[in-house]
Amino acid sequence: MKLTIRQVPLFLLLLILLFSVLPAPVVGEDAPPEEIVDEVLLDSDPEETDGEETGSTARDALIDDIIDLGESLYKKANGKSQRAHYKSDIYICKNFTVYLFRQNRDKYRMAEYPDVPLVIPDNLPSSECKPYYYGFLWKDIPAEKGNPFYEAAQFRYDKSLSKEDNMELALAFMREVKRGDYFQMSADYEYGKGAHSAIMISDYDPETNTVHWMDSNMRGGKKNGIRYGLVQFDEVKEIDWWAKAFCHKKRGATIYRLRDDIIFAGSNE
Repeated sequence: MKLTIRQVPLFLLLLILLFSVLPAPVVGEDAPPEEIVDEVLLDSDPEETDGEETGSTARDALIDDIIDLGESLYKKANGKSQRAHYKSDIYICKNFTVYLFRQNRDKYRMAEYPDVPLVIPDNLPSSECKPYYYGFLWKDIPAEKGNPFYEAAQFRYDKSLSKEDNMELALAFMREVKRGDYFQMSADYEYGKGAHSAIMISDYDPETNTVHWMDSNMRGGKKNGIRYGLVQFDEVKEIDWWAKAFCHKKRGATIYRLRDDIIFAGSNE
């Protein structure tokens, strides 16, 4: 179609109006503001996640592994007492807690000593416990030699104090219990006199004034001269019961706790 000279100015005006209302092309435009806002809202607060992906994760996993194996052995025993007589029997109280640790330790290390395999100390010999009775103290093995535990709390009966004051200290000690704690005591209670080892499977509960634990050979007896012990899991008692067990002259108890820097073996964290 040919335009006359009079039509050209009108045509140009129409073109100008048309391009003025069309949107300009987007070239290198940033993300829309609402997308930026979404990203900010989804970004985690560092204070909320601090520590969640560090050694504490491996520490929790080790505790879970220990407790899970203890529960598995409890179910396997099916309420029947297990032999706890000979030195190698894993159902002797200390042997039981050591066995649970050793079966799981190879997957873990300490961040401070990543090349050192983990170990668990033996009980301190009786001759080195004096003037106290044997049973609530471990050998002092340093962390650089592989000991991932530290003494989180301890009670020793103080003969310079009254029985009531000692009991208050014993109760305060029991309130320190945390999940995964290795508990060692020298007791005098309804199940006998002597050393006992247990593993706490939950934190002290202030609402019920109780602790939950697992162990072996706290309760048991002899058959044909051979000692058999009962495997226990998720047992629960008020802390008064525990305190009365070890709050006696020359006796006491210790809480041994895993360090915070437990990592997975081979990890650089």
